Amino acid sequence: MSAVTTNNTEVSSVVILGSTGSIGTQAIDVIRRAPDRFRVRALSAGGGNPLLLARQALELGVETVAVATSAAKAGLSDALKAEADALGRSGSPLPEIICGPDASTQLASLPCDSVLNGITGSVGLDPTLAALDAGSRLILANKESLIVGGPLVKKRAKPGQIIPVDSEHSALFQCLQGDKSEAVRKLVLTASGGPFRGRTRAEMADVTPKEALAHPVWDMGPVNTINSANLVNKGLEAIEAHLLFDVPFDRIEVVIHPQVMVHSMVEFIDGSTLAQVSPPDMRLPLSLGLGWPDRVPDAAPGCDWTQASTWEFHPVDDDAFPAVRLACEVGEAGGTMPAVFNAANEECVAAFSAGQLSFNGIVDILARVVEEHDHVGNDEVTLEAIAGAEQWARSRAKELTGLL
Repeated sequence: MSAVTTNNTEVSSVVILGSTGSIGTQAIDVIRRAPDRFRVRALSAGGGNPLLLARQALELGVETVAVATSAAKAGLSDALKAEADALGRSGSPLPEIICGPDASTQLASLPCDSVLNGITGSVGLDPTLAALDAGSRLILANKESLIVGGPLVKKRAKPGQIIPVDSEHSALFQCLQGDKSEAVRKLVLTASGGPFRGRTRAEMADVTPKEALAHPVWDMGPVNTINSANLVNKGLEAIEAHLLFDVPFDRIEVVIHPQVMVHSMVEFIDGSTLAQVSPPDMRLPLSLGLGWPDRVPDAAPGCDWTQASTWEFHPVDDDAFPAVRLACEVGEAGGTMPAVFNAANEECVAAFSAGQLSFNGIVDILARVVEEHDHVGNDEVTLEAIAGAEQWARSRAKELTGLL
């Protein structure tokens, strides 16, 4: 479905997957600020926050809403009726509700200009593939689907069809515009360093889940926040950068930048470096994805250049934070190895959150599961192979953490 024109303004149709999460709510805020630019056709969410989902659906006038279970469908139906009554819209047509494990994939297949995949976890892979197959532009916040299904996603995606939303990859995407790939010397991903920046491995031995969830900058879900605390998230982002931009791992570097103003950089062969700079606000990369190739005016506040500031950059301490190096090895191996890394990590984070595993133990178990995996290569990757690898990794990680 191509964008329609109203009063000389192109209106882009959008499907939002994961609308009640951090990514979804911020995307809706961007859309709310530019109602003449976007029309939201459908929303999906797990269903754990039916009132918010109902309010979003009625505000945006969507046609269809998807939730994960029949119980969530019943809760959403009640919330839609109650919210419609509260708005004085009793008796007005309500959105269609679909449910089930494939509901988000159904929405991703709808004719539209863009699909924003803001789902958390590898369950976002099927919707990612569905959006690509439907020919929609994929606004990708679900990094796991690319990491887990890299070879499949790359085969399905047409040039320019994927617009990354992670702040780091959006920064790289912007810095690379107009330059030939052979002009790139390396990609530099920045990381805040999380709440334990500067600590040694020994100093993190007794870290608690509460401490790990206290991210100094970003407001994210629990898994991503813990991943940021031990830099697993930055390792996953290195794999994502490799897949998105076809740059080998020996030309991808991670640096610690506590001020989180430089979101990533590209160094070119002539010695020049381009950096994308903005205050840490996810509405900026989201607006770029939603509006591409145009920018959405006033999507987020810019930098205040009248204020003095200092920016720092530090190398990653691989002894204290070995996750980046491990993830790059996993990405280099390819095939089903990234799927194993991601699945095992989710189980390790769950064990840490439940008090069954130490903070340092997350990456220790990850390294052991990865070492034991007999992986399938890139050319042999199928959805079935990925599912099998994930199942094995989850089971093995649970064994090693004592949760089985």
